[in-house]
Amino acid sequence: QVQLVDSGGGLVQAGGSLRLSCAASGGTFSRYVLGWFRQAPGKEREFVAAIIWNGNTYYADSVKGRFTISRDNAKNTVYLQMNSLKPEDTAVYYCAADTKGYRSNWYGRTTYDYAYWGQGTQVTVSS
Repeated sequence: QVQLVDSGGGLVQAGGSLRLSCAASGGTFSRYVLGWFRQAPGKEREFVAAIIWNGNTYYADSVKGRFTISRDNAKNTVYLQMNSLKPEDTAVYYCAADTKGYRSNWYGRTTYDYAYWGQGTQVTVSS
């Protein structure tokens, strides 16, 4: 069983930066596809970024060039560095993991693609 614990959210002014972390336990972390999603009030949870076993990364168009996803397999942790934050980035951010796709270029962009989820961390960007 994989457990994920998100952290690093907070309140920041527009144009600022935050780094989210997600620590995993259980299973073989280096084989996971890892993703970040976010959910704003009244909206569905949406894909933000993903990183697969070989380090390839994928982003939603809305965050490309501003956010960076990375992983540290020695620490069983995935990060989301968020720069140039905008008020529309305000949401609860969730990390997600799944064991599908090892040794392939598969990654998921929907919530159905991931079996394991963190508890979420609130990010609020003030204007």
